[in-house]
Amino acid sequence: MKRIAGLSKLAVVTLGVLALAVATLSLFGNNIRKLFGASAASLSSTEYTANGGATANRQLQRKSLRTFGANDEGGSSAAPAPEMVMAPAPPRPPAEPISTGNTHAAQRPNPFTLTSEDRFSTFAVDVDTASYTLFRRQVAEGGLPARDSIRVEEWMNYFRYRYPAPEEGDFRVDLEGAPSPFTPGRHLVKVGLQGRNLAKSQRKPTHLVFLVDTSGSMGQPDKLPLAQTAMKLMVDGLNEADTVALVTYAGGVRDVLPPTSASERDTLFAAIDALTSGGGTAMGDGLEIAYRHAAKKAGPQRVSRVVVLTDGDTNLGRNLTADAMLASVQGYVQEGVTLSTIGLGMGNYRDDLMERLANKGNGNCFYIDSEREARRVFQERLAGTLEVIAQDVKIQVEFDPATVRGYRLLGYENRAIADRDFRNDKVDAGEIGAGHTVTALYEVELAGEGANVATVRVRARRPGGVEAAEQRFSLERSGLHGSLRDASANLRFAAAVAGTADILRGAPQAGDWSLATAESLAEGAVDGMSDRAEFLGLLRLVRERTSQSVANGRY
Repeated sequence: MKRIAGLSKLAVVTLGVLALAVATLSLFGNNIRKLFGASAASLSSTEYTANGGATANRQLQRKSLRTFGANDEGGSSAAPAPEMVMAPAPPRPPAEPISTGNTHAAQRPNPFTLTSEDRFSTFAVDVDTASYTLFRRQVAEGGLPARDSIRVEEWMNYFRYRYPAPEEGDFRVDLEGAPSPFTPGRHLVKVGLQGRNLAKSQRKPTHLVFLVDTSGSMGQPDKLPLAQTAMKLMVDGLNEADTVALVTYAGGVRDVLPPTSASERDTLFAAIDALTSGGGTAMGDGLEIAYRHAAKKAGPQRVSRVVVLTDGDTNLGRNLTADAMLASVQGYVQEGVTLSTIGLGMGNYRDDLMERLANKGNGNCFYIDSEREARRVFQERLAGTLEVIAQDVKIQVEFDPATVRGYRLLGYENRAIADRDFRNDKVDAGEIGAGHTVTALYEVELAGEGANVATVRVRARRPGGVEAAEQRFSLERSGLHGSLRDASANLRFAAAVAGTADILRGAPQAGDWSLATAESLAEGAVDGMSDRAEFLGLLRLVRERTSQSVANGRY
């Protein structure tokens, strides 16, 4: 009997242990599976409801710069909604460090080149302005810009210039030169392009696909809320023939609104206002879906553009690297879909990614730091933001060795094109939107008594066209101003802006240049323009701060 009683007691204990084990698995099984890699879905930061909508978990997925930059393109995202079934992705790599700080791509300033060794300078046009807006925000918040964030051409091209309008064709070139205020014995030569303007009624019908980052990092006031304001401003400027679609991405991708007439403001605004933030960032997947939607309406008689609004970070999905993203949408780019990248916020802003995507996506890159800047980009310059009037625009400047000993192009380092590729129309270049101006500035050293300073050639093609056209312009030595005072306000102000940018980015050739000289130039070249007056105020703040920065070894 004692033996039987002992067995009964053992049975009771065994059953109790089994019951406890079952309960533990029921309560904590998902976490145990995570530890042993049993469930790829358990690694996702997003759960999907029965109707395919994404719901963020309580614990937000944290972002990783190292994951984004790795050559390995592996990654996982939550299961997509039924209407956008995508191939399964391999498990995401282990958790990476949280991204901290803004990231920029450093560019080495162009060297001074002897014309006896190379008389040609060839580059693609650039109408991006993000670098300057970043500078403005950093100075307004009491700081100074990071050197790697400064792209001289984006500073110069932020401002309006009063160039002559084209008499025929898509653009006109304005050439001018004068003695340099920075380096005795040298001159500055300005190359200015003015694109033809389009009235609102002349614009082609436009199909926009807003692709909005709604991940957890976008919850700050200067990110998603500002993006919502910017989108509504853009909708307000559209015509009745225009349409808008809305796609979001966080842990997964979601179609929020199908193509909807711009006249249906209430519907569009309600969808925009309903956006909330939370989850990881599957930017690459979102970009592919947005391009797929835009391509459905692409054609020679319609503008089809993807507008990405994000802080640029990404950490989920199949396409994590910039190369992978670009490869996934390259076919849609060739079909005529263009791209605008709109950067928002600070702290983990991927400036390097945003600029590269815009360059390769035949579009433009902006940074929005306020509602005022959103209004400037999306209302005041809407036609230029939306409609491209000339594609693959290349500029080649040929300096005459009999007149010019050497030269240096200020900026455009990441827009350089091999001289031999100027007439190779398979080589991608820049785009010019309606009403856009493009300004380039050279520092040159004259020599000899030659009559011609430079010949400027511009090569471009119409959107959707195959054949490129070429125009030629000349700057004669007799056309150089004898004094900088005789030069236009356009040249003097461009010199002030480019000089400031070159000094702040630490260009070796600008080592002995002075911010005081730049300030004096800007003072005399405001020309009644509010954006120039604002630059002058920022430059004065910079001068006050650089003395301390120099003492600390930063500048």
